Amino acid sequence: MENQLKLPQIPYGENINKKMTLHLFLQILGKVRLKMTPRKNHWWYITEYIGTSGFTTGEIPYNSGADQFKININVLTHQLEINTSQGEYERFPLNERLTVADFYRTLMEILQELKISVSIVDVPYDLGIDKPFGEITDYHHYDKNYVTDLWRALLWINNIFKEFSGRFYGKTCPVQLYWHSMDLVITRFSGNEAPPMPAEARLSDKDAYSHECISFGFWPGDENVPEPAFYSYTYPSPEGLNKEAIKPASAEWADSNGSPMALLKYNDLLLSDNPRQDLLDFLESTYQAGAKKANWDIEKFRVPDLDEI
Repeated sequence: MENQLKLPQIPYGENINKKMTLHLFLQILGKVRLKMTPRKNHWWYITEYIGTSGFTTGEIPYNSGADQFKININVLTHQLEINTSQGEYERFPLNERLTVADFYRTLMEILQELKISVSIVDVPYDLGIDKPFGEITDYHHYDKNYVTDLWRALLWINNIFKEFSGRFYGKTCPVQLYWHSMDLVITRFSGNEAPPMPAEARLSDKDAYSHECISFGFWPGDENVPEPAFYSYTYPSPEGLNKEAIKPASAEWADSNGSPMALLKYNDLLLSDNPRQDLLDFLESTYQAGAKKANWDIEKFRVPDLDEI
């Protein structure tokens, strides 16, 4: 029965330092992936993933493409793990005494020992922290219970996002974790180019939003939305989008830098008799709202039954 599902509570306010510590760890791993992975459109090559044991970079090429390695934050054993296609396996424990500086230095030392040469821009991205990773000692709040609960929630969300992804017959990104903002995302594309961004726009935004899209995501809270929540937005944002009805009843439209963004609070799902259906309803209704107002060819993107192919 769906109502037997027990989603973990992952409050933001009391876990700010715990979340930031994990976020900084993920940024370090993400920057390694960014530096060493061949480019793919919309920054899809820099992202991380939710896996069966925790958070993972996925496979990263090295040694002129002859080998691969991947880095995992293993939530089941609370270790940082590095595996290579040469059969090498290194690890170190994650705990509340480990500073971000210790994490960074230890990881880089291991990569060097494995003859994986990488140099990253070693400062946090868009987090308001000016220190390089190797000097961040004030965040040392890796909390096993919080990280486990967050991962369990993300694992469930990851699987629902994948189910939703399969209901669209157009270009769709993988379900992926963007480490700059620490949100789990699935994005659909119409295939049409978006209007050019202003010259002063960030390069990351220009590549991410080169084409029309409707994006759906989840983040565990930040200063702007200080609680875990799901979101959806359409880019470019069509006129009247926030007048469209969305589901479930607890979902609402909010303003995000002058454009409408649909929000569904994670805590509302904790009260639901059927959180899976409520989340799927949110995703589908916000897609229909965006696709309708942006004049997408909804029928073209309908997934045909196998007997229709």
